[in-house]
Amino acid sequence: CKLRPKDAAKMPESAWKLLFYTLSWSYGIYLLFFTDYPFFYDPPSVFYDWKKGMDVPTDIAIAYLLQCSFYGHSIYATAYMDTWRKDSIVMLLHHVVTLTLIASSYAFRAGTTGCERLRWGRLRRVRRLCRDPRGPSNPPCSLCPGRFWFRLYWFPLKVLYATCYSSLQVVPNIPFYFFFNALLLILTLMNIYWFLYIVLFVAKVLMGQMQEVNDVREYDVEVSKKT
Repeated sequence: CKLRPKDAAKMPESAWKLLFYTLSWSYGIYLLFFTDYPFFYDPPSVFYDWKKGMDVPTDIAIAYLLQCSFYGHSIYATAYMDTWRKDSIVMLLHHVVTLTLIASSYAFRAGTTGCERLRWGRLRRVRRLCRDPRGPSNPPCSLCPGRFWFRLYWFPLKVLYATCYSSLQVVPNIPFYFFFNALLLILTLMNIYWFLYIVLFVAKVLMGQMQEVNDVREYDVEVSKKT
């Protein structure tokens, strides 16, 4: 493809994530719109008829397995395989928090919270297919409305509302309430943090400080050499 060496080095990372996100997003679409689950249109429904030790449906369990495997791998990949960026430490924390959230919700059979995280994580794959945040530099595509719509609008409006408020209305003594919601709130703060990178990019373009398309999260060449 006659890529620059810097972009060629990041190609395997991006190709792998494009493959995984395509498959996981497609499976998420199947769960949301081709099954009887009402999660998309009625988020609090994940708490209806909840009881301790309840079974996790096989198709949801498959989603847990896929996501836990991916985020377990991503912790290693971010630390030792992927291009190191200014937000790599935050990305590592994101993977640890997400893996803890999904694995704990399955282990404690608090499947409701895990389903919420898995469900909206897959919806955000639409935005990731536009531009994986860890992939080659392509900031204009990162401005696609999906990042704001899924991460800063729907996620708080539907997911956090359901887990922070609706869960207590449906199951007053639901266990691990503060634990799971604390993790979800940490993810929300990270979403805001990454959105600020988009704002920074737009600001640099408008002020004429950026002459070519670059990922503002990446170190300058000179800085990279020193690092």
